[in-house]
Amino acid sequence: MHGYMGRLLRVDLSAGELWDEPLDEDDARAFVGGSGLAARYLADLVDGETDPMGPDNPLVFMTGPLVGTAMPSAGRYSVCTLSPLSGIWGESNSGGFWGPELRFAGYDGLIITGRAEAPVWLSIVEGRPELREAGDLWGLDAYAAQERVRELLGEPKARVACIGPAGERLVRMAAVVNDHGRVAGRTGMGAVMGSKRLKAIAVRGSMPVPLADPESLADVARRVIAVSKEDMAAMSLKLAGTAGYLDLALMYGDLPIRYYQQGEWEGASNLSGVLMEERYGVRKRACYRCPIACGRETRAPGYGLERVDGPEYETLGALGSLLMIDDLEAVIYAGHLCNRYGMDTISLGSTIALACELFERGLLGRQDAGLDLRYGDAALLHLLIELTARREGLGDLLADGAAALAERFGAPELAVTVNRVEVPMHDPRAFSGMAAVYALSPRGACHMQGDMYGVDTGQGPAVELGILPGDRFEASVEKGRIAARQMAWCSLYNALTLCMFQKPGPELVRAALNAATGWDVPAEELLAFGKRILALKRRLNLRRGLSREDDRLPELLQRPLPDGGTEGFVPDLEALLAGAYEELGWESETGMPVEGGPNPSAPGTARPGT
Repeated sequence: MHGYMGRLLRVDLSAGELWDEPLDEDDARAFVGGSGLAARYLADLVDGETDPMGPDNPLVFMTGPLVGTAMPSAGRYSVCTLSPLSGIWGESNSGGFWGPELRFAGYDGLIITGRAEAPVWLSIVEGRPELREAGDLWGLDAYAAQERVRELLGEPKARVACIGPAGERLVRMAAVVNDHGRVAGRTGMGAVMGSKRLKAIAVRGSMPVPLADPESLADVARRVIAVSKEDMAAMSLKLAGTAGYLDLALMYGDLPIRYYQQGEWEGASNLSGVLMEERYGVRKRACYRCPIACGRETRAPGYGLERVDGPEYETLGALGSLLMIDDLEAVIYAGHLCNRYGMDTISLGSTIALACELFERGLLGRQDAGLDLRYGDAALLHLLIELTARREGLGDLLADGAAALAERFGAPELAVTVNRVEVPMHDPRAFSGMAAVYALSPRGACHMQGDMYGVDTGQGPAVELGILPGDRFEASVEKGRIAARQMAWCSLYNALTLCMFQKPGPELVRAALNAATGWDVPAEELLAFGKRILALKRRLNLRRGLSREDDRLPELLQRPLPDGGTEGFVPDLEALLAGAYEELGWESETGMPVEGGPNPSAPGTARPGT
């Protein structure tokens, strides 16, 4: 198989057994890799009764055919399972070097089931996997765990993906952390890893990825790098990272303020990515073969830290403007705490903001919280991060997420979630296409399942695929179709897996895929891949109890704001959904993908259990 190592590692933690399994070639051709191929395998292994925290819930790590090749910005991996936060399909992905190193160690992916009797960690060195005792690792934070695993392995250049204390304590927004501060943050993948008592996975190898046409792929890589040098969005990311978007987001009304209820705030300018670069920037950091280098190392001297990872835009919003905290150094430190403990900053910041809102409304009292909750309190934020990671006091309630917290105190309508997953730092009132993306995202609210804010600001729209920039306030059937195409395009990216910030255009992406695999994929099949993957995840979610009625936005996002960049506007979600259903080939009444429609079943989808 060109473009693939050709094998998966199966791990049964209950039995302590490991074995190789050939990668299914038909499934790879239909679902490519990453979260697409992971969904294909997961669909056979779960049903409507599978407990996300139970031993039978598979934890799947998966790469794609471009990972570890010459293709720029193809250094990612996906980690997928049933989410303990939402109960439906869960996925996250991370950059850095762990994904390529897994390939160099001889595998395209891992499928992990069962639960170890005592904590363990997994090593894979040059194709040789081994389970090891992790008693002395349990309790270490994510940074210390990575260092210790490398020492134990005797491989200083090994790449380690691990959980911190939050994952060990089954915090439902726990993350998987790799390459120091790169994070697969969303939907609680770290909690599932913790439920299996698996502390870390270390990989090291030197096996080359077999390619159909290495010379052609090298030529594509040169062309992609040339495009990146001329791309204004890529240049902006290089200069200030994703944090550089904050000032623009504030202007558009895209930056959520005071738990999505305020359109303007003077303090937001103090969180500027440009300001962060000037005052606290240390150096840029790039993932595997990435010419953009959006990663940032900063410092927080007031907290005794001369080098910390990030923060990026989502963290500045979730731990800053959402909580009305404009102390940039305090937000940098808060992000650092989340990395150490291994928690998703989006879900945690949103849940803490909800707690403040419930307290202000008198729905959550001091007798329940154990302390006064106020917007704008940086010291409180730092305390609540630690309490949540340890599941102590109020932190034990926060650890289950915003939807559970709102239900606990009788106000489910206040949870800004979609399918129990907290909404990211992009307001659908600022870019109407995001309303359809959030409502239909297979993993709950997610900005990376279809970045329509990028499309409508001209950041690499794929016009050849009918993904056209337009009026950000347009909420029409056609806009819904465009949003669905962007979701399909992003689904292919997450299968390749390719960084969303690398936008060389469909033709170069197609050329890279063909050079790696030898498939000769025609241009019209690019969106078909993405639609097929979306349909598979949708069917899995319907099996888990999702329905058409769940394709909606939370109540607070359906209220117009009186000021700011979205003044008075709320998108017409039903019009957008009508277009998206048409484009994806889903029934408008049930949300069920139509067999034989625009998204027909692909080879390999007829296995039992799908």
